[in-house]
Amino acid sequence: MALIEKTPTPNRYKADPSVLTALRTPRILTREVLAGLVVATALIPEAISFSIIAGVDPRVGLFSSFVMAVSIAFLGGRPAMITAATGAVALVIAPVALDYGMDYFIATVILAGLLQVILGVLGVAKLMRFIPRSVMVGFVNSLAILIFIAQLPHLLGVPVMVYPLVAIGIIIMVVMPRFTKIVPAPLVAIVLLTIATVTIAITVPTVGDQGELPKSLPELFIPNVPLTSETLSIIAPYALAMAMVGILESLMTAKLVDEVTDTHSHKTRETWGQGVANMLSGFFGGMGGCAMIGQTMINVKASGARTRISTFLAGVFLLILVVALGDVVAIIPMAALVAVMIIVSVLTFDWHSIRLSTLKRMPKSETTVMLSTVVVVVFTHNLAIGVMVGVLVAMVAFARRVAHLVNVQRTVSTEDTVPTALYTVTGALFFASSNDLTTQFEYADDPDRVVIDMSASHIWDASTVAALDAITNRYERHGKRAVIVGLNKASTDIHARLAGNLGGGH
Repeated sequence: MALIEKTPTPNRYKADPSVLTALRTPRILTREVLAGLVVATALIPEAISFSIIAGVDPRVGLFSSFVMAVSIAFLGGRPAMITAATGAVALVIAPVALDYGMDYFIATVILAGLLQVILGVLGVAKLMRFIPRSVMVGFVNSLAILIFIAQLPHLLGVPVMVYPLVAIGIIIMVVMPRFTKIVPAPLVAIVLLTIATVTIAITVPTVGDQGELPKSLPELFIPNVPLTSETLSIIAPYALAMAMVGILESLMTAKLVDEVTDTHSHKTRETWGQGVANMLSGFFGGMGGCAMIGQTMINVKASGARTRISTFLAGVFLLILVVALGDVVAIIPMAALVAVMIIVSVLTFDWHSIRLSTLKRMPKSETTVMLSTVVVVVFTHNLAIGVMVGVLVAMVAFARRVAHLVNVQRTVSTEDTVPTALYTVTGALFFASSNDLTTQFEYADDPDRVVIDMSASHIWDASTVAALDAITNRYERHGKRAVIVGLNKASTDIHARLAGNLGGGH
């Protein structure tokens, strides 16, 4: 059985609307500009908190977010997706800054970017086809839960006025889109709540309380590390982990945006584009990162952005806000941004997946895969680990399901006056389904001539060939001859190559 890959049509990856169309259409351009402003505002506290997780100065995360957002706007394969400093990457490379210092930390980021470029060129993005829908649903749901959990520190042990501010922000974002979508509701909520806290002099935590904002532009940074095998042995494991986490999270995000916007994205381009963005981030003293699903959902779902303009401007506005307008940004109440992220978590969660009617119709294995992905992600706070566990559970569930689809039927008849036992084998034969194959035959009771008809089955691996060897050898020990017939071409090839050479059938 050959795997058929669809050849992309020439316009498969064509953006709709294009950047040129957006620039010529005031309505679309306004939407993209305002979306970029909303995302930039939401990026600031996130970048600061991720810098703290990584054990570096807040400027490192902010500069990284600026460099990556601007560069991925040109390099990436998924328009409107936001790339910046992320918690997943921060967790992976935090030990480097703690144990070896800033130079080794930046060298790790640059090497991770280089590895992503190499993996992108080698076509690692094509592995996305092996991630089942149930894992994708689990990924989305766990992400929504993590986004909400991340807001809890801003809701616990805070002044009581935080709660009505958050509630008002949520109401604005729920009600306003019903009347107009010209201006993104999250931006309106942020502006109105900021004005309210300043004019009424409400004392609540602000963006300025999260960390010091930079006063200057990022500068070129060349890490001062010896180019030796010892240095490579220190940074390579962390760089590889960062590269894999970044690729997986970015491609999963791209796939989610594909579904939301009903468009295609160039996953291979996105992979090496992320790598180049990480390298640029490192050379400007940034901590690196990957696609941010929360901010991407703000951009695509809450604000309605669809082009690279919003991604580019998110980076530009971020730099302007923190460097030129730092004093203004510092007074934005965290309650406004918490309200935005709560709405994002609600919009991100796939509520249909947990409806009782859906759970009743869905196979138990699919639900198990989805729930295992959610549990692992929420427990580890690592989306990559959760996805890998989900894929593993899906593989095991699939193997078990397919293993039960193999059927062996036995009939005894007389052909040319010779009594013959005919076994008809049906189904896909691989390690899980072929292990019990040897128990399906009546070795002692069968006549001297045995025919095993494989025309309705397919051999996938060496385990099956070894099982067939064991069957024919066992008949030989009973003084009987078993003949295998009906193999398709692929099965014939693997059987001819391995039969009698596996050493376990005698």
